[in-house]
Amino acid sequence: MDVDKLFYKNLFKNLFSLPCLVEFWDEEVVQYGEGDAQFHIIMRKPIPKAEIVRDPSLAFGEAYMHGNLEIKGSVRDVVESLFNNKDSFLYRNPTYLKMTKFISSNGIRKSKENVQYHYDIGNDFYRLWLDETMTYSCAYFRSPEDTLTQAQKNKIDHILLKLNLHEGQSLLDIGCGWGELILTAAREYRVKALGITLSKEQYDRVRFKIDRENLSELVDVRLLDYREIRDQVFDRVVSVGMLEHVGKEHLEEYFSTVQHLLNDQGISLLHCITGRDGSGTNSWINTYIFPGGYIPSVPELIQHMEKDGFSLYDVESLRNHYTRTLEHWAQNFEQALPLVRENKDETFIRMWRLYLNSCAASFNSGNIDLHQLLFSKGPLNNLPWTRNYIYSSM
Repeated sequence: MDVDKLFYKNLFKNLFSLPCLVEFWDEEVVQYGEGDAQFHIIMRKPIPKAEIVRDPSLAFGEAYMHGNLEIKGSVRDVVESLFNNKDSFLYRNPTYLKMTKFISSNGIRKSKENVQYHYDIGNDFYRLWLDETMTYSCAYFRSPEDTLTQAQKNKIDHILLKLNLHEGQSLLDIGCGWGELILTAAREYRVKALGITLSKEQYDRVRFKIDRENLSELVDVRLLDYREIRDQVFDRVVSVGMLEHVGKEHLEEYFSTVQHLLNDQGISLLHCITGRDGSGTNSWINTYIFPGGYIPSVPELIQHMEKDGFSLYDVESLRNHYTRTLEHWAQNFEQALPLVRENKDETFIRMWRLYLNSCAASFNSGNIDLHQLLFSKGPLNNLPWTRNYIYSSM
């Protein structure tokens, strides 16, 4: 028997939690697991064993991207079946779970390069599958029937209520995306809001929206790193989906910078993906989607907060909300394929299909989570004592 084929036959024996079919490059089809096959994997050619052993996430991801591995059925089911089988080779592989080689120094120049790599693909591309607000982070579904647009507006409302905003206060949004949060804060709370981003595409769009809504007296946007802000402090600092780009070595710098940017008794909210002991940091995603990324754990974040003297008030998991958000994005992406194909090749399409579906699988299986953490600079006795101020207004 072909040595490569024997290797893969043994590998697939204990890889998935669901029954499946695997078709090898010589057209032999083998079923793994009992019961009806839930998906069908086709290997067009063998992946070098050394690549699998060294980094299975990267090896399988690249094979799918380049068409050497096909999936008949749900891409998400395949990935989720891997995550759910805790006895599998891939689940236990230490290089897969702890990608320390991707922990790099994200200085200001490198951070700009990393953000622009992902976000400056083009506003037209993101507009095809995001919601009407162009919000690219976990939504908040008050009801399963909420549209994606409504859920994204819910999320912004939820965050602004947690921040306990008052008219005339100042708000900084670190990594403001396409600006929906700062625009909403200015419209509804009459606060002076500043958004910062490293993406030129996002900056241009936010500037356009500020002018269109005649909010220039209350809202500003700047193209700069949060570490470049000088001689300015804020009553509120918020960061939504940005901390994942900071990198492990710069987490301490992030919190110390927020400490300097906040007024005494100022409030900050952090909305970010979280993992367990580096398990959410994925080498394929680091290579092709989010270079320089790192998924911290909740204890890791709290430890940094305590070191900078912050008072922690609230921690909330939105993991199920992110699964639903990604389901919407993946569906929108597939529906937009005719338009995507006008400017992108099949490798790009397969890369993004794998990214969106594998993230949905990762959240649904509990491999990663999404948390909102509310904290203040020093004790804050005038913050409402219960969560009623958040939910009674919704």
